[in-house]
Amino acid sequence: MKRLITIIFLLAWCIEAFTQHTFQAIVKDADSEEPLVGVSVLVEGTNIGASTDNSGLAIVRNIPSGRQAIVFSYVGYESREETYDFPLSSDQPVIIFLEEGHEMEEVIVTATRSSRTTEEIPTRIEFLGSEELAEKAVMNSTNIAMLLRESTGIQMQQTSASSANQSIRIQGLDGRYTQILKDGFPLFGGFAGGLSIMQIPPLDLKQVEVIKGSSSTLYGGGAIAGLVNLVTKKPVERAPELSLMLNQTSASGTTLNGFYAQKFSKTGVSLYASGNRQEPYDPNEDGFSDIPKVRSFTVTPRFYWYPDDNTTLWVGVNTTLEDRVGGDLLVIEGQPDVEHVFFEQNLTKRISSQVAFDKTFSNSSELRFRNSIGYFDREVTVPDYQFKGEQVASFSEISYATGNELSQWILGANLFTDRFEEGPLNTTSLRNYQNTTFGGFLQNTWDLNETFALESGLRTDYNSDYGTFVLPRASLLFKINSQLSGRLGGGLGYKLPTIFTEEAEALTFQGILPIDRNTTAAERSVGGNFDLHFQTVMGEKLTFSVNQFFFYTGLNDALVLREESVTGNYLFENADGTIDSRGFESNIKLTYGDFKLFLQYAFIDARLNYDNINNQKPLTPKHNAGAVLVFEQHGKWRIGLESYYTGPQFRSDYTRTRDYWIVGLMGLRQFKNFSLFLNFENFIDSRQSRYQDIVFPPVSNPDFAEIWAPTDGFVINGGFIWNLFAREAHDHH
Repeated sequence: MKRLITIIFLLAWCIEAFTQHTFQAIVKDADSEEPLVGVSVLVEGTNIGASTDNSGLAIVRNIPSGRQAIVFSYVGYESREETYDFPLSSDQPVIIFLEEGHEMEEVIVTATRSSRTTEEIPTRIEFLGSEELAEKAVMNSTNIAMLLRESTGIQMQQTSASSANQSIRIQGLDGRYTQILKDGFPLFGGFAGGLSIMQIPPLDLKQVEVIKGSSSTLYGGGAIAGLVNLVTKKPVERAPELSLMLNQTSASGTTLNGFYAQKFSKTGVSLYASGNRQEPYDPNEDGFSDIPKVRSFTVTPRFYWYPDDNTTLWVGVNTTLEDRVGGDLLVIEGQPDVEHVFFEQNLTKRISSQVAFDKTFSNSSELRFRNSIGYFDREVTVPDYQFKGEQVASFSEISYATGNELSQWILGANLFTDRFEEGPLNTTSLRNYQNTTFGGFLQNTWDLNETFALESGLRTDYNSDYGTFVLPRASLLFKINSQLSGRLGGGLGYKLPTIFTEEAEALTFQGILPIDRNTTAAERSVGGNFDLHFQTVMGEKLTFSVNQFFFYTGLNDALVLREESVTGNYLFENADGTIDSRGFESNIKLTYGDFKLFLQYAFIDARLNYDNINNQKPLTPKHNAGAVLVFEQHGKWRIGLESYYTGPQFRSDYTRTRDYWIVGLMGLRQFKNFSLFLNFENFIDSRQSRYQDIVFPPVSNPDFAEIWAPTDGFVINGGFIWNLFAREAHDHH
């Protein structure tokens, strides 16, 4: 009897301990009353917490006695805080309803022209939020090259050993097939695409949206491989922001960035400024720069006017001035002699204006007008040759969006103009051109039911030289359940021919003949993609998600650069076959408490099916992989360990390169208004010059190897970020 009483007493004590110091809650959407999976339930001021499972249930154990505040937070919902006295008097789960809140604005994507979140858009969007951007800005505050390079399936291809210019490749296709937008404005097309990746700093960005596959229906010609939309920060009410960032590298680079934004009752302003001073850097000590000497300055002022709650008008100017000199160190440092004479200097000026007007009506319909005028001037000088050109391009668009909760329509028209004029320097054939393209588009996003949503669109463009292009596009979203969803999409695309390609850039445009518009056709494409996304919660703190993505793009009438056997000049012609890019991308994300693990792999089979080549596209690795482990205590620490693998590639002569790894370690310590950071980039010093020579004699007129691996090697950078005024940070992705 005593033993039975003891057992009963112990059971009662265990039950009491569980009920008193364990908290159970079922968290639901306030509107649909559906359970929410992955909601964070945390005891304020402690590391004690849990996440809701597939039924919306969270169980938090070992809660200290006394009054405790429990915080419920979830992406896209307003956080909720409830206070309870422990031990509790009941062991029944409490029901918590979360309301969709203003934080939803942080995950609205703009690249598809709709006002939906990433989860609700049928088009597959890869989204980088504020915290990821802050991390990449710490690693490279000068430009967005690293930000893009570390995304799955995106390759940054260096096109010049002297200027260090890089071009973005999505799914193995050259940079001219990717359209880069800033707040929806196509500012970096044609001639202005040169050096663009190296001249866009990341500090003023709020988010980055990447669409892979043909998006020409949305934005016209050029978006065959995909598009990258850079969304900048804008003033928010009652939350001024003023941030300064100083970054210093072991490669003798210094960058100072500043951003200010504030919204008043009827007006708002923002100002971004950046200065970069880079000394020539030669890690392999061959006498030639692997990072050129750079002096650059960027300033971007904007003014906002809010005449009423439903109307916004903003005007802005982007200005970048840069002097970039690479080559023989003796020449760069002002000590040339008879033998040491080689250099490459790039002088660039970018000035573009933007005007945006948005008007929302009482029925939630919206009228939008956009206009930009861009001026780009670039002068390339090497011994005995100089190339200089100016581009003036404009973009004007008016669109109207209407609909209801189930179906939204967008229709609009736009006008693109692009005029390039070359200065008569050392050339007998000027490569001047002028393009004018009119376009009209119609897009519909339709929720067929709770399982399926369809986004379809049609664009028709007319160009006076190349004719009419009809571009249909469709994407289907299907939700099997709360854990599993998928997308299927495809469309057509086109690209108008210009001489501004990666091959021409590598030649500094020497000996390249003008494009014959009578015999050269526009490049055309057809593409499709399919992906599946699965997410779940395992246990109290472990979440798991996986995305499997398949793609195909076929390119017809591809523009190919050929060398004339008699004159030695180069001319562009349409290929007699196709370029096909196919493959898949795999992404896995695991979170446990303060730790996040990201795993990625991309298989890219890009083949040249013309001139009987039938081979893998040069400088395009089939295999890329990466792993990133992040430890983050919100508002205190962020530590990241990254490793990326690049498989073997083929050079243009189809000799094979070796594979290589890049490993980096980053640490960020945040205080109230101040942050310190230190980054060890590529600390295993993977560098092409360790595997082969990059510069070949004679030094007076050297040849350069094709770039297939990093040239700068191991670089340490560090600095500080000072947030004099900082808005509330919400990162949603």
